[in-house]
Amino acid sequence: MVLKIFFPKCCNTADSGLLVGRWIPGQDSAVVLAVIHYPFIPGQVKKYLTQMRSQTKVDLTVLGSWSMPKDGQEGMDSFLKDLSTIFPHSRWLQLSRESGKRAFTCRVVQENGKPAAKKDGDDNNDDDDDKDKIIFVHYDQRKVMLSQLHPVQEQKGSEEESTELRTMFQTVAQSEPLFFHDMYDEGPLKLTHWQSEGREASIIVELVKQASVPVCIVLTWLLSVWHWLCSFRIFHVWPVQFISSKLSTCVQTGYRADHFQTVFSTRKATTHMEFMRKANIFVSFLVDIALGLLLISWLYRENRISQLANTLVPAADHVAKELQELLEWLMGAPAGLKMNRALDQVLGRFFLYHIHLWISYIRLMSPFIEMILWYVGLTACLGLTFALSVLSDIVALLTFHIYCFYVYGARLYYLKIYGLSSLWRLFRGKKWNVLRQRVDSCSYDLDQLFIGTLLFTILLFLLPTTALYYLVFTLLRLVVVMFQGLIHLSVDFINSFPLFAMGLRLCRPYRVAEGVKFQVLSEEPGTPLHLRMEINPLKFSSVLQCYRTPTYSCYPKDSWVALCKKLFIGELVYPWRQKSTKTD
Repeated sequence: MVLKIFFPKCCNTADSGLLVGRWIPGQDSAVVLAVIHYPFIPGQVKKYLTQMRSQTKVDLTVLGSWSMPKDGQEGMDSFLKDLSTIFPHSRWLQLSRESGKRAFTCRVVQENGKPAAKKDGDDNNDDDDDKDKIIFVHYDQRKVMLSQLHPVQEQKGSEEESTELRTMFQTVAQSEPLFFHDMYDEGPLKLTHWQSEGREASIIVELVKQASVPVCIVLTWLLSVWHWLCSFRIFHVWPVQFISSKLSTCVQTGYRADHFQTVFSTRKATTHMEFMRKANIFVSFLVDIALGLLLISWLYRENRISQLANTLVPAADHVAKELQELLEWLMGAPAGLKMNRALDQVLGRFFLYHIHLWISYIRLMSPFIEMILWYVGLTACLGLTFALSVLSDIVALLTFHIYCFYVYGARLYYLKIYGLSSLWRLFRGKKWNVLRQRVDSCSYDLDQLFIGTLLFTILLFLLPTTALYYLVFTLLRLVVVMFQGLIHLSVDFINSFPLFAMGLRLCRPYRVAEGVKFQVLSEEPGTPLHLRMEINPLKFSSVLQCYRTPTYSCYPKDSWVALCKKLFIGELVYPWRQKSTKTD
């Protein structure tokens, strides 16, 4: 049997006293948390441990005694050994350290007073098989206290060892109230632990904590007013609700409002994941605002708004002119293809009329574009994501005529493909059963076959002309969708990237732990084995996967095969972003 004792490095040079810690239930292991220095009164120690148990919810107990050689304390070892009769215990650890040596000597005494194990190098160890083997695991109490042990992705040990380590990490983390009392505090007890050399504190941090409560209350009230305004019935009418769900700016506004409600909630984060989620959202918001302010400072210097407005209208005219020339090319003999002249002329004139309407609309709006851009640029003060969302909506509005061309061409192409597939089943004596949603056999008379053959021939010979228009406008639409997709990916990256977690991984990698590794410190004959425990941080990919903030998905819902199938048969592909329903 192996007895593991997790011993903090900060207690290696502590004065003689009592070991305070916890026996890990179900495991042959003990976690040492602090050393109570001599002199002390046993009754006060018991009262203090009872108080700490109620605060930490940890079964703290006196594990044994710790002896550190010091002048004038020659009889300290025997005095500490006699304390085992005062404190209740199942096993009593008697640890001592000799001057000039790194290793400890350890003696384990059972409740009945008989020795259970002895590792001091003085006795004959012929019966080692009948005695416990003791292993000291030295750990950095500060790092274990502040770290969070994540589930190991790969199997690196038994499940029993993983449970033991997790319990040990939780024990140290839950014992935070114990670490508030140290060797310099006034009181009957003096303790040594990781904060014995001075507690970590910051006046700025304390002031921020004090000021955050009223600020969060005010912001929560403003958010409640925002939700109350959004609950008006006029915003739930079908046209308003439909348009707001398609505008990227409205989606981003709702997304940020939900996250602000999470971050500025006065309820304290109780779990590690909840704290990391709030921290990642808050840091992401600060970075978003900083990037937005940088964009504003660039836009409103050197009259760049006017330059942008003067460039936008000629660019829209140039795009309309290029589309007009493309339609005139399609109305002729594009690439030498033989087209149906009547249908070609009808479609060409139809689309040319839409371009004419679009040019007239741009000319009508041109005097107001600079003023619109000036006010729209101010939305960047809410963050770079808002500016990018507005840019996506502007691109959607400026290319609305291309979207209309794509819808017209896709609907016409889909109707012809659907008609040809139905008439093809007629030639084979089949029909589509709407009730059973399957293809059944069917017999047709001569009149039905004649009309079907006539319609099939007409649709088949008109298909190339329609397919060419559909192909051209689909390619144009895909170019616009790809540009908007890059904008949406940028917004999604800023919203979901865990900046706080990545900062911890870079600056304090022990805060996000994946596991531990052990190194041999001392392996002297006649003394227990001494190991040093180091924390293995999570990989960057694991940090990104674990702490990425759930957000709306700007990726296609269908696979690439399904997307290509929709494009081939003429079904409309809507690249609208849907809000994700995933939760932590």
